[in-house]
Amino acid sequence: MGYQTVDAPTSIELAACVQCGLCLPHCPTFRLTGKESASPRGRLAAMRAVLEGAAEVDAAFDEAISFCLGCRACEAVCPGLVPYGRVLEGTRAELVVQRPSPGRRLRAFGLGRILPNRGLMRVVALGLALAQRLRLTSFVRGGAARALAGLRRLEPSRPSWVGRTVEPVGEPRGTAMVLSGCVMDGWFGRVHDATVGLLQEAGYRVEIPPAQTCCGALAAHDGHADVARRLAAQNVAAFATADVIVADAAGCSAHLKEYAHLTAGGAEFSERVKDVTEIVAAMIADGSLPTFEPSGERVAVQDPCHLRHAQRIVSEPRSILRAAGLEPVEIDPDGLCCGAAGIYTVLRPNASAELGRMKAAQIEAVGVAAVSSANPGCEMQLRANLESATRVSHPIEWYYEKLTASKPDRYASAPQ
Repeated sequence: MGYQTVDAPTSIELAACVQCGLCLPHCPTFRLTGKESASPRGRLAAMRAVLEGAAEVDAAFDEAISFCLGCRACEAVCPGLVPYGRVLEGTRAELVVQRPSPGRRLRAFGLGRILPNRGLMRVVALGLALAQRLRLTSFVRGGAARALAGLRRLEPSRPSWVGRTVEPVGEPRGTAMVLSGCVMDGWFGRVHDATVGLLQEAGYRVEIPPAQTCCGALAAHDGHADVARRLAAQNVAAFATADVIVADAAGCSAHLKEYAHLTAGGAEFSERVKDVTEIVAAMIADGSLPTFEPSGERVAVQDPCHLRHAQRIVSEPRSILRAAGLEPVEIDPDGLCCGAAGIYTVLRPNASAELGRMKAAQIEAVGVAAVSSANPGCEMQLRANLESATRVSHPIEWYYEKLTASKPDRYASAPQ
């Protein structure tokens, strides 16, 4: 039958793979199994076989494609410049159409209707906060248990940033709009505090538009292309007047930069998107934000895949930590995936757990009590797998804490 949807990988995209195998040692699932079918090269060969009619979209094909974390480490080393992230999403869109299942339908509902609904997510956050306090999360098993174990302690009474506007402290330099996200606002509000405060201090008028929604990354990665298109169109409209669009979760910023193929106006929208580490590092470099004397404190740096591999952002988190007077400590020159990968923790708990333990071992080997990670899923995975009492925070949180401690009256705080 071949492919049936407009999202399917094309012959040009698949022909870019020259089967060299340079991607193999960088692929987490290949390193776990040693199987060709669990490598980017093997998956691309399977995709091409379906395109050419030599194979079907069957259970074996589904397993090979679904086992991939979508970390895109292969893209960073590919001499053929295969757009692996896009072809993976397109192939998973085929699986949704050609191999429907109750699980896929349930995920489509959750990713398309629950995550984008701030009211429902608020209820979920309140429920989880109560469960944390009553220690009911200890009864959950599998990948969901590890995900819950990695959650920060929730603050149900914490006001949302959504709908607020904050005026600049210094000379105005434009309007920055911040993506609130589906989980960041309820679970990682202190990262938003830092984002808004730093943009404000550097001269931006900061808006968090109420008409925005979930970025759609999780839906796109799971193959729910129609859901991803709908969410992208809503965000393009909501952020129309922004000079710069800032996301403080690496998975979100990576996806926002790839709206071009999802909706009208997506290309122009994506040109204005910055990950918060990009813009904060640039503001430190141009003197809009200060630097601090070295404190001697060491912080391990974990590179989220969609920051390092998808966006090629590597130096910026480290420069932010140095500006805060901290010493970045390297743990993995290859940036191997931690195993979080969106909902992979729940769908593939064994593989996710093994990769999580590997990443935790890398951190514990360097003997630090602090870790910097710029993505919520990675942060949760690290916290769930680290045995020592290690703090895990976004790099801009470390910097913002130093900034607010230096002059507490000047900087934005959480909404009151």
